Amino acid sequence: MKMRFFISLVLIMLLLLQIGCAKFSAEPPEEEWKPPEHHEGDQEADDQVGEPIDPIRAEIGRMSVDEKIGQLVMVGVDGYTADEQVKEMIHQEYVGGFILFKKNVKDTQQLLQLLNDLKQENLEHKVPLFLAVDEEGGRVSRMPDEFVDIPSSREIGKVNNPQFSYEVGRGIGRAIKALGFNLDFAPVLDINSNPKNPVIGDRSFGADAELVRSLGVQTMKGLQSEQIIPVVKHFPGHGDTLTDSHVGLPRLDHDLDRLQSMELIPFQEAIERGADAVMIAHILLPKLDEKNPASFSKAIITDLLRNELHFDGVVFTDDFTMGAITENFDIGEAAVKSILAGSDVILVCHDYDKMKVVLGALKDAVAEGRIDEERIDQSLYRILQLKRKYQLADESIDAVDVDSINTDLGGILDRYMKQ
Repeated sequence: MKMRFFISLVLIMLLLLQIGCAKFSAEPPEEEWKPPEHHEGDQEADDQVGEPIDPIRAEIGRMSVDEKIGQLVMVGVDGYTADEQVKEMIHQEYVGGFILFKKNVKDTQQLLQLLNDLKQENLEHKVPLFLAVDEEGGRVSRMPDEFVDIPSSREIGKVNNPQFSYEVGRGIGRAIKALGFNLDFAPVLDINSNPKNPVIGDRSFGADAELVRSLGVQTMKGLQSEQIIPVVKHFPGHGDTLTDSHVGLPRLDHDLDRLQSMELIPFQEAIERGADAVMIAHILLPKLDEKNPASFSKAIITDLLRNELHFDGVVFTDDFTMGAITENFDIGEAAVKSILAGSDVILVCHDYDKMKVVLGALKDAVAEGRIDEERIDQSLYRILQLKRKYQLADESIDAVDVDSINTDLGGILDRYMKQ
């Protein structure tokens, strides 16, 4: 009896030991962890390991230094067509965009063809072009003669109806979008506080900061409603100057307190309401920066606009071929200083040789280490982010329905200006 019990006990213990060993041996042996194989361009694999890749940073990583630098420059066109110089700017310099003026406009069909040709030339590049215009209405208009005339900002200011300002912005946006533009250097947020100002005048909504703030922001929102990028200008305010920056360098002896109580009010509101881009003026403000005009002043671009007003959009300079720059500074060195000060896009609107000088100066500054590639990438990120936000694409447009656009614009003007 005792012997059978002892044998049974031993058998049970052996059975339990076998079960435990079997259970243990079923677990896989520990192996050294190895990351999955990575194949270049395999986004799905990247997403499975760590943080998802930022598509903009991935795009930047695929670009050459020259391609990056090109995106930081916007240039003009000499005539009515995409000539060999234009093609060089696209294929060899990789410029980020073009701005057109009245000298580039013969009629609607020609302008549509020019814009289509610019886009077609750029198709081999993955980054689409900014296609820009100064369409403010009034005396600063680049539209073909077939289109209804848009009133000046001063006339709109006299009506003083925010809804009217919004509708004008929307109407301008629809018209320029139909032609193929995607960016408008408007609205003007300068306060026309000095009646002797030679350059702003009726381009401003008026002499009152609150009026300019209210109407300017609504015009900006109207442009945005048509997927047109508005660029508010001319920061930090060109309304109290006595010199036209097209011919000389204006000086403004205002301190920061004065700017905050007047000139900056419309810009602050625009930034808070979603401004995508700001144009920096060629104005010397010695109480903020004794040596450098706003367009290449770190005190104004980085310290004031970015840090104080919390603007993180794209900063465009005014045209570097204006007298304020060419009569007082070396254009290439000024462009380098502007990028170092915090600008994102340098405008070189006229003169092929000056375009080449600016592009060459930026390339040299990067090669010499004066501008590091990380600084270039900061601006490039903002530029690509803006182009993605507005879904820019180099797609041709077949035709423009001028009559429909004129009916729309005419109806807006009739509703508000003939009351």
